[in-house]
Formats: sequence, structure tokens, C-alpha cells
Amino acid sequence: MRRSRSTKATTGSAIGRRRAAVLSAAVAVLAAAGLAAPPGASAAESSTPDSLTATAQKQIAALQAVKDNRSKNESKLDSKLLVAQKLRSNALSQSAVPGVVAAGATALVDLRVTKVSDGLVHDLQAAGAAVRTVSARAASIRAEVPVSALPAIAARADVRRVETADQAITARQRENSADGVHTEPETKQQKSDRIGRALQQALANQSAATLTSEGDRAHNADTARREFGVTGAGVKACALSDGIDSLAVSQAKGELPAGVDVPAGQAGSGDEGTAMLEIIHDLAPNARLGFATAFNSDAGFADNIRKLRFESHCDVIVDDVIYFKESPFQDWIIAQAVNAVTADGALYFSSAGNDGNVADNTAAHWEGDFADSGVPVGKYRGTAHNFAGAAGTQIYEPISDASSANVPITLHWSDPLGAAADDYDLYLLDRAGNVVSFSQDTQNGTQDPYEHLATPRFGGTGLRVAVVKFSGENRYLSLTAFRSRFKDTAGALKGYSTPGVAAGHSAARAAFSVAAAPAGPAFGRPLEPGDPANPKGPFPAAYSGASKAERFSSDGPRRMFYEADGRPITPGNVSSTGGEVRAKPEITAADGVRTSVRGFDPFFGTSAAAPHAAAIASLVLSGNPGLSASDVREAFLRTAVDLEAPGSDVLTGNGVVLADKVLEYTGASPQPYAQALQPTVTTANGGTSVQPGDTAKVTLPVKNTGDGAAASTSVVLTSPTTGVTVAPRAKPYGTISPGQTGVNDFSVTVPAGQALGTPVVLTAKVTFAGALSPLASTFEIPIGTPAQEAKTFAYTGPALPIPDNSQVGASVPLVVGGVGAASKVTLSVDGTTCSTDPASTTVGISHSYAGDLVGTLTSPSGAQATLFQRSGGGGRNLCQVVFADSASRPFSSVTGSNAPFTGTYRPAQPLTQMSGPAEGTWTFKVLDTAPGDSGTLRSVALHVYGFVTPGQAAAVHKTVTNGPVRAA
Repeated sequence: MRRSRSTKATTGSAIGRRRAAVLSAAVAVLAAAGLAAPPGASAAESSTPDSLTATAQKQIAALQAVKDNRSKNESKLDSKLLVAQKLRSNALSQSAVPGVVAAGATALVDLRVTKVSDGLVHDLQAAGAAVRTVSARAASIRAEVPVSALPAIAARADVRRVETADQAITARQRENSADGVHTEPETKQQKSDRIGRALQQALANQSAATLTSEGDRAHNADTARREFGVTGAGVKACALSDGIDSLAVSQAKGELPAGVDVPAGQAGSGDEGTAMLEIIHDLAPNARLGFATAFNSDAGFADNIRKLRFESHCDVIVDDVIYFKESPFQDWIIAQAVNAVTADGALYFSSAGNDGNVADNTAAHWEGDFADSGVPVGKYRGTAHNFAGAAGTQIYEPISDASSANVPITLHWSDPLGAAADDYDLYLLDRAGNVVSFSQDTQNGTQDPYEHLATPRFGGTGLRVAVVKFSGENRYLSLTAFRSRFKDTAGALKGYSTPGVAAGHSAARAAFSVAAAPAGPAFGRPLEPGDPANPKGPFPAAYSGASKAERFSSDGPRRMFYEADGRPITPGNVSSTGGEVRAKPEITAADGVRTSVRGFDPFFGTSAAAPHAAAIASLVLSGNPGLSASDVREAFLRTAVDLEAPGSDVLTGNGVVLADKVLEYTGASPQPYAQALQPTVTTANGGTSVQPGDTAKVTLPVKNTGDGAAASTSVVLTSPTTGVTVAPRAKPYGTISPGQTGVNDFSVTVPAGQALGTPVVLTAKVTFAGALSPLASTFEIPIGTPAQEAKTFAYTGPALPIPDNSQVGASVPLVVGGVGAASKVTLSVDGTTCSTDPASTTVGISHSYAGDLVGTLTSPSGAQATLFQRSGGGGRNLCQVVFADSASRPFSSVTGSNAPFTGTYRPAQPLTQMSGPAEGTWTFKVLDTAPGDSGTLRSVALHVYGFVTPGQAAAVHKTVTNGPVRAA
């Protein structure tokens, strides 16, 4: 049993009344002024007019000179990359911009290209670039490139833009920034050792009680499951976050089920994903689970959203990530991916963010129409924006000293993506007037309306940001300093903030943007010194109207000016009176909850809130399959318990979701989920090898994994294979109780002319009394006697380096011929002498950290199986390893202490799916999915078991060697 926490729900205190009043005022301002002015601004709060110091003017002039004198190709470079390149080549003196830190020899960049090609990837690698992620759909490549190579890369006709790599953050809120877990970053080996110890401890203590999120109780999900009899059965819920490093540990503890679906190479790094999955499993324990990382790149994130829906078939998807380049005014590539999966029927939930709100005075966000201050900037062109508006003249936003370290600051404006003709720039200055960071890209009609910079790593005092219109028309602006505040500087500057910091793909029309309210004890520290107390949650009671939102939760709404394809929503009006205002966030859910994951007990932030909402949606679909997304939205919004300001507000939306109310509204009931399992086949002589002309008994089990009894269950068994007959075609299975399996026998006759090795395909359609009926499954019955010996097809070409931290990987061809069809395959990573020496040239795969590696096998038909995925921790080298379905031990169970890895192991995914036609080129690929280690692929072989023809002797073992890989 879990530990019980007893807390009292917060009541209508003076703070609560003040917040409600401010929220109401914010709503009134939004309605009257279209987000153009900060709530509560008045002449009495005006700052005195200010101006740029002579030092600032001189430094900005030096930077503007670089911008004004760019060549056509240099205009493709992000301004910070261009300045870095010129500083390193001495084309710009460091003394001209002493506060700007010169970049290193390499830079992580996103290349936005006309088309991804093998030739482009090859040329980048030849230029010394380490290619990290490739997205053909988004025409984007992430790579670590030498700064000296930037001009040549930008000069390519197939390169549109070279940008500093877009960065992302999750919406986790650390309760203690110096909690001992993250104060000093772990090395990979330390992390591997820690997770290995935790796994061994979990395996040795499997009787320990599991933890349950307080959100289960606070959302009434526990009582809802009992009352309505739904558990998430029949639904697949999937998460995107940083990573799932401790997945095996959580599974060994009983906190997560086996079989979490993770696409090859997409496990990521970190454990926020593990904590999110635990929350979903707590509330919807019978939902199937999946995960993919969101941290390969912005384009990789978008690709993985689609992958979870269209390849992994997830019904509910949730993430807690925002990339800084995501436009607040138009659906960009990530939001477009959300639009694609929601159009296909998926429910999508995303964290609103932890960037504060106006009601609590915790935000660093300003948006509104550009106001010309009349203050000239630099030597060339440009005037500064006036944040004070009618209240005076102030060209700076002051950054709070208490939250000034390493703060990402973004500027967007209301031009369409890829067609920005109005040019705005961004400068960060210190108290003395020195420019310490900048962003001044060229926008002349083909670029994005976006600038970004970051405060110094360790922050500073008196930091301030200025927005400059370099050229063009006045536009609507959005300025955000993530996780900071625009805060008054005594006697100098006033911090101006407006509602609407919630942005990005969570603002997609059909997505649910989720705010946070504590379920249990209050967040354990003031957000900044001198802040009022953080609110407490209701646990062990449920949420009520007296509950309060977290003070860090992001507010809305979100004003959008363009459709995803760039069409203006209000043609001719891209100001504070134009566009479409989307009510974001829509709902609120629990944070501050327990998980078993190290560093996430408790788990605060809208990162924790979004999976609670997604889990409740999983219960809804489980109890009412086929319910439309619009019906689910209506149920969530109409049953939410109102919080904060009366009615829907910009901080909590319609309020906090209670599972029992939503399930009652949707009429949930226990649903059966009866599906055919793999059949067993018996021939007339009692064998299992079916020959052409045979009539075989097919024993077909049907299991009900749903919550309700599967009444009137029957199966129709058919075959699309020409000449095959099935008798009887249909059989009743009666009523199958939840968790039970029914069995029936069918007779299948194979035509005499069926080719050996060509399987018979069977389709089992299971019907039952329930909304999920019918469910169809497809199986293959091998035809012929499997050979007892394999033919081996080995790669003996040159050793291939495995690119570090790259989705490109190292691939070798395994050309199969003279076999026909495969009854089964195994794969071996070979070697002559096995050791843990990372420099060994006698092992099949040498690598200094096996836990970075993912190995996949792809057949000529395109079928793919993952053999190993980030197993083995800090162990070194795979040598004389065989991957076979018949092995008793899975490779996922190995630890660093087992290195060098030898022996026979069960692969991460079964190789059974690779049987059938075998002729052609197979591909074995190894990815290194984390930075800091290196390795080489040398020796690997595919072992193909064919079929014995009548009168033929056992197949003779034969080795065929294949040549080297050709360079792209």
C-alpha cells in the first residue's frame, strides 16, 4: 500500500480573491484591447524615458555592420553563427563586441533544405559534420558542423537556411534546483551503474508495494474505475518526452507493464517519459503504452508524433515539450503533425507550460502591436520598441535577477512562416549597457519571423532585452523569456507582462492544452524570493472549486494569424484586432504527485498534469469506444470543475477534470475486447510441418483482454491464399469472461500446388457484443518442412565506424540467394577473440558503451525487427552473440557486468515476422543514440533456415561473403 498524505483543500483566501480579480481584469483587457496592452498599466506606473548608452549603440552598430554587409549566401546563416564564424576568422574583432562570447570550433545546427538526399548527407559528413537526425518529411537535418565549414554549406543550392539548433524544454518544475540529483551531471557510466543497481534491487524486492499518483484519488479516477468498470482496456496511450532510461526498473518494480512499445532508436535519454508513463498506468492500468523521444530535433519530434499514430496506432498521445522556434501565430511543423494525428482520430494532450501567468505576476511574456519609441538604434537602421505604450517610453524589458541564468528568450511577429518581409532584431544588454547576446537574422521575404537568444549561463544583475524594428512594417509581437519574469527594477525600469505565454503545438485547434493544479502538498520552494506561499492540493480528497492552479502554470489565450499553410485568417489585419483567439489552456489536471522514478518523487509541472488528463481520456475511450474527439472535448469542458475566476479563464480554462464526472457524461460501461491469438497447427500424422496438399487442424485461441464479458463471440476464419479451403468457415465461442480464453478447432486444406516456403495466410475476424467488434487478426502458416541447418550470409567487407549520436548509423548489406523462403532466421554478431577492449579489432561490434546502441534487421520486403535497443549499460563490445527467438534470456536483461556480450539471446522484437520470401538484400543497421562514445561494426552474419524439399537431404551449411558498402 502507498503512504497516505492528508492535506486540506485551499479556500477562498485573500490571495485567491486577488487572483480571481486579476484574471477577470485580464479577460476584460483581452476583450477590449486584443492583447495589445498590459493589464493594469496606468500613467502612475510609467517608467521614465530611457535610451541606449553610447556603449550599446557602438556595439550594436558593429553587429549591424555584419548584418548590413552580408553576402547572399551569408544571409542564409543564423546571425549568431555568422558572427561566430567571423570572430573565428578574425573578420570581426572581439573588442568590438566584448560581451559576446565567441563560439567553439563546432556548432550544432539545423539545416533547412530543399530536399534531403543521400548526396547531401554524404557531403556533410565529408566536410567533417556529425549528422544527428534526418527528417525527409520536414526537409531538415540536424548536425554538428565545423564553424569553418559554414560558408561552404550555406553556399549549397539545396540548403535554404543554416540555423543554430532549435532547443527544447519539458514542462517539469523542479521542486529543488539543488536537490542532489541534478546538481552535478552524471557521467554515462555513473548513470549506467545507478540504473543497473536499481534494476537489481527491484528484481530482488518484487514484493514491495507500488506507488500511486495522488492524482488518481484527486481526479476521482479510482472511484470511477470501480463505479464504471473501465480500466483503459482496448486503448493505446503513448507519450513523448525526453527519455525512458529507467523503463526496465519501473517494470521490475511493477510500476509499469511489460511490452511498452518504443520505435527503434527512439527511447531517448532521461526519465521524464518513464514518470509520465507511470502516471498514465496508475489511472488507466489496462491501457497499452508506447513512447518516443521528442528530443532528436524539432523535425524529429514532428516525425515521432506521426510515427506514434500511423505506425504504432496510438489512440491517445501526450507530450510535455516545447521547441523555442514554435510559432505562437501559425501552426509550424510540430503543430502540423498534431493536426495530422488528430484529423486521423487521435486525442492529443500537451502541457500548457510552466512559464507563469499575469494573475500571479510570474510571467516574462509580452505581446502586442509594435510601438515605435522614436529611439534610433545603432549606426544603420532601426528603432526600438516602446514597451510602456501610452504610459511613457521604455525600450527595455527587465529580466528578474532571481531567474536570469541561462534563460531562452524568443521573439516572434505576425508575418507568415517562410515569408517574413519585416525585419525585427533582439538584443540583450547588461546593467552597464554592454551587449551580451543578440539575434539579428535577415528577414527579406523568405525567412521565418523569429529571433532567439539566451541569457548568460550563470545569469546576472540588471539584464534587459530590447526589440528593434530593423526595417519593414509594424507587426504584432510576442516576446517570451522562458521560466523567468519581467520584473520591476527599483527606480529604473518596469516589468510589463501580458497574458498569452501558452503557445506552440499545445495551441493547435484540436489539441488539449493542460494547466496544472497540485494534488498533494504544495510546491516545496518559493518560485522567487519573497513570493507568497504556493497552493496545496486536496489529497486525499478530490478536487473542488476551492482548488488553485500552480503559480507557475502558463496562461493563455493564444492569438493566431495564419492557417498552417500560411493563409491569413483575417487578410489585411495582422494586428491586435485580427486573427483568431484560441481558448488555451482548456483544462487543468494534477501535478505534485508521486512516481517511483528517481528525481520525480514528487513530480511537479504541467509535465505531470498532461498525462493525468491523457489517462482520463483513455478511460473515456475504454468505456465508450468510437466516441468522437469532439464528443470527448465536450465532455471534458462541460464537466470540468471551475477554478480561479468564475467561468472559463485564461489560466485554468474550464477547470479541473474529474474522471467520474466525465465517464458519467459519456455513458461509460465495461467493454469486451476479444482478439484471436497465434494459432497452433497439427497435421494428420501429429506433426507441425504442413506440406502442400495437407489438411491440418488449426487450433485458434481467442482471449478477452477487455473489462466486460464478450457475449455471443464467434470467429470467421478465411484465407486470401488461392486454393486454400477452411472448414467450417465460422465457429461460435460463446461468452468469454474478462481475462479468459476460448478455443476452437478449424480444418485448413492446402492446395497441392502450393509452393514450398510460401505461407498460407489466415484472417480471423472475431465478432462479439460490444462497440469494439469486430477485431481482425492475420496469421501465416509455413508450408514445408523447416531445414535443420541454416545457410549463412556473412558481411566481410571493411570495418565501418558507427557515427556517434546519429540516426544515420552504420549499415551493412546481407545478400541472400539460393534459399527461396525462410522458415526462420537468426542473426549473429561475430568475432574471433572476445574482450572488453574498446579498441579491439577481433570483435563483431566494438563500442565503448553498448547501452547507446540500437540494432535492427530489415528484410527485402521491408519488414523490420529490433534486435537490441539500449541494453548493456556501460559494457563494451558484442562478440559471438546470436539473436534467436528460441533463446531463454532476452538481451534486454544484460548489464555492463556481462561484457563482453557473448552467447544466445532473445531479440527485443521477434524474428518470426521475418520468415517467408528471403531472396534479396537484407540490411543490418546499428545506431549510436547518445553522445560521447565510439565504436565499429566489423562482422555480422544472417543465418537463414529454408525448407526441405521432398527427398532432399538436410541443407548443407554454406557461407557466402558480401562486399563492402558503397558510399552514398
